[in-house]
Amino acid sequence: METVERALERYGAPVYVRKQIVHNSYVVDELTRSGAVFVDSVADVPEGELVVFSAHGVAPAVRAGAAARSLRTIDATCPLVTKVHMEAKRYAADGYTVVLVGHAGHEEVEGTTGEAPESIVLVESVADAERLEVEDPERIAYATTNRQQAVKELLEHVQLLLVIGSANSSNSQRLVDVSEAAGVRARLIESIEELDEGWLSGVETVGLTSGASAPEVLVEAVCDWFRSRGVEEIRELTLAEENVFFKLPAELRRQPAA
Repeated sequence: METVERALERYGAPVYVRKQIVHNSYVVDELTRSGAVFVDSVADVPEGELVVFSAHGVAPAVRAGAAARSLRTIDATCPLVTKVHMEAKRYAADGYTVVLVGHAGHEEVEGTTGEAPESIVLVESVADAERLEVEDPERIAYATTNRQQAVKELLEHVQLLLVIGSANSSNSQRLVDVSEAAGVRARLIESIEELDEGWLSGVETVGLTSGASAPEVLVEAVCDWFRSRGVEEIRELTLAEENVFFKLPAELRRQPAA
């Protein structure tokens, strides 16, 4: 999000963004108002213009397409996604079949698969895994990430889970799935406007989490919604200290030419 904001400050509007920078409607709407233009393909960007690659990463073919149109590019791929790409390429080069757990059509899946298309097999369900056949069962690597363990811990203490995220956010939807699989009601919301006091009937403790791309301002707004209704105790469940630091893309760290 900051990458697009900084690009707008430095280069002015419009700044084109391939796909949604993150899967969160609030973020996309805010950036659109500031002058960002979201497109589905680099083919939709006028030749020679500036395009930002989203946090989900892109396949090598997308970079080649941008170069063919003489586009200036800023790569906002999340470093954790880049790590998955590097691991996938490394295992593929060593003769492994890479089993990618995800959903067809998701940008992150498309970007990772594009790094080693001949060696990556997509698994979307348990049934897919059961049907999986690979050339050498001794040489299999998995590429998958999640943030679900904290929710599993949280579910032991709550009767309702609220997940802040957009409907097209895969990781937000999975948090809902984890909750419902554990027998705890869950609701996916984008903002406080979607909250329904009727959900709280018979509920003593509510859990609150968010998808990876939901801004903190949305989390705080939900907490304030509860405070305005008399809730005094709001506690944070901390399982691990998160201290990963994400740098801005190199293009924005460099000083602009005089």
